[in-house]
Amino acid sequence: MLARWLPAAVNTRPSEWSRAAIGMSLGTLFSVWLCSQVFGIEVAQHLVGPLGASAVLLFAVSSGALAQPWSILGGYLSAGVISLLVAHVLGRTLGSACLAAGMALILMCWLRCLHPPAGALALLLVLADPATIALDWKALGPVMLSASAMLLSALAYNNLTRIRYPKRAAEPVPVMPSADSQAITAEDLKLALADMEAFFDVTPEDLEQLIHASELHAKRRSIGEVLSSRT
Repeated sequence: MLARWLPAAVNTRPSEWSRAAIGMSLGTLFSVWLCSQVFGIEVAQHLVGPLGASAVLLFAVSSGALAQPWSILGGYLSAGVISLLVAHVLGRTLGSACLAAGMALILMCWLRCLHPPAGALALLLVLADPATIALDWKALGPVMLSASAMLLSALAYNNLTRIRYPKRAAEPVPVMPSADSQAITAEDLKLALADMEAFFDVTPEDLEQLIHASELHAKRRSIGEVLSSRT
């Protein structure tokens, strides 16, 4: 039972950890600095938590569905609108903040822009500092400015460091003709993911590429074993 709690091995190199760490630091610094120049340091610092969480996604796992441009922009906008609406109707309490976070999650799922840090943003905007409360609906300004700055930072840094971002649609993988009608396709994977009824930060096309790449490595290993047995 204890083995289940052990973390899986990270399949990235230490150099990639360093690349992501530097990008996260620069992206967060730029976002908070720009927001502070327009709306003041108190408002900017109030948003630093969600921005730091977004930076982890955009720089460390930029290929994930939760880290794409529409995810951060749509997620921040959804959380901002919902939280300010709840604050006006129900007041600024812990209960209303938690309700706003839950409603923001539903809206993000509906708009296909699920972004976990936006949940923290919804909580923060309801339980806001005096400077943010004074902005009222104008608080959407610093929210979207900081989100846009973070996205621009990720676009620039990731591509300059040879990480393709945003993620493009997976290219079709050439498949060798086979008489096996049970070969797994992207459509099969979509149906399988739907059956599981859970959130997975991966696309069916990515899974299809991973399966074909695994099959290729298995074939190479099999050929290598055959050749070594003959020598």
